[in-house]
Amino acid sequence: MGLRSRLFALTYNRLMASGEKAGLAEIRAKLLARACGDVLEVGAGTGLNLTHYAGEVNTVTVTEPDTSMLRRLERAGGRTASPPTILRAPAEDLPFEDATFDSVVSTLVLCGVDDQPRAVREIRRVLKPGGRLLFVEHVRSDDAAAARRQDRINWLNRLLVGCDCNRPTLETLERGGFGVDDIVHGELPKSPSFVRPMIVGCATRPIDALTHRS
Repeated sequence: MGLRSRLFALTYNRLMASGEKAGLAEIRAKLLARACGDVLEVGAGTGLNLTHYAGEVNTVTVTEPDTSMLRRLERAGGRTASPPTILRAPAEDLPFEDATFDSVVSTLVLCGVDDQPRAVREIRRVLKPGGRLLFVEHVRSDDAAAARRQDRINWLNRLLVGCDCNRPTLETLERGGFGVDDIVHGELPKSPSFVRPMIVGCATRPIDALTHRS
C-alpha cells in the first residue's frame, strides 16, 4: 500500500495532464472563482487547485490524508503568492470547529474517501450556515447499462487508482442535508468511459430556523 501510494503521488500530475489541457483546468478555474471568504479544500492531492484561488477569498486551508501526496502539496503551496495552511487529515474527520468555513472545495475526492456519507456530513458540519460546497466529481452513470459496466469494472478501478467509479455522489449530498443549487452533468475529459460521467456544481448548507433565530 505504501509503495502504491508513493507511485500514485509521483505520477498523478502526469496522469492528469491530458485531461487538464482538454478542459479540466478550465472547469476548476470557473468553479473556484465562486469560492469566497475562508475556504477549505478537502483532499487537495498535489495542489492542482491552488493557483485558481483569488478574488473574494480571504484564507485557504487545505487537507490531504496521504503523506506522499502531502509532500507534493506542501511544495506546490510554497510556490503560491499566498501559501495556504496545509494539514494532514481525512475528509471523514476534519480537525475544525463547527461552522468554520464559508466555502468548501472538493474536486475528484468524494469518489475515493473511505466513507462518503461521513465525509459529506463532516463537510456540512464545518461549513457555516449558508456556506457552499463547490465540487467536481466523477459519478455513477444515469444510464443503466453504463452503470452496470461501472459496477463490473469497479474492482479494477479501485485497485489501480484507489477510487470507486460508481458512487451516487449527488444522492449522497442530498441525503446529507445539502441543497443542490445548480449542477452541470458532463464528462471528465480524456478519461476512460467508465469514469467519464461527471458532475460540477454548488451545494449549500441550509440556514435552519434555529440558526437563523440566533
